[in-house]
Amino acid sequence: MPLRRDKPYIWTTWITKLLSGDNSCEWAAQFKSLHESKSYSKVSTGFDSAKWQIEHTDLLNKIRTELEKKGQTIYTENQNYFNLHGKSATLSGKPDLVTINGNAGTIIDAKTGEESASHMIQLLIYMYALPKALPQYGNIKFEGKIIYSNNEVFIPSDAINESFTEKLVKLIKRITSETPASKIPSSQECKFCNITSLDCPERIEQDEHPIASSTDDF
Repeated sequence: MPLRRDKPYIWTTWITKLLSGDNSCEWAAQFKSLHESKSYSKVSTGFDSAKWQIEHTDLLNKIRTELEKKGQTIYTENQNYFNLHGKSATLSGKPDLVTINGNAGTIIDAKTGEESASHMIQLLIYMYALPKALPQYGNIKFEGKIIYSNNEVFIPSDAINESFTEKLVKLIKRITSETPASKIPSSQECKFCNITSLDCPERIEQDEHPIASSTDDF
């Protein structure tokens, strides 16, 4: 039986695809937010985490080296770990890099995959949360930058507006409430979800929908 958390907890990446519309199943995020991670079984998503970690670290080191050549002061990963404590939940995250110049700052995230709207949402959450959660960044106005292997995406500081904040807060309240969130299982979402069928009987396993041969002329 999964153990309940004393207070709901959300890791930033649990909600980025919900906000971007790439995912629809809010129940999975709610389950994780309400239960201790070590208390329930997990399945492998088939993601090669070691390979990803090596590629991500390599890209991150290249970015850091370039910034250091420009004489910038850089704060890396664990230095940027935050817990933003709200009335109903704690929101946590760990931006890859932060640079500061006076009262202006840039939050940088390195991505080795394809460009995604959820990556921009992740940066927006960091830009919203970091000044509120860490005293050293309290007076900093942040912009964001996503750096891919061959592309960069810039996010201006004014992207943190009332509309975004309202959507973020409403989602957090929904998935940390006692009202059961929407459970919308699909092969695409279940493929990347590590909650097993023990806790989610509606989970769609990948071999449940074999590819059928087609007789259509296309």
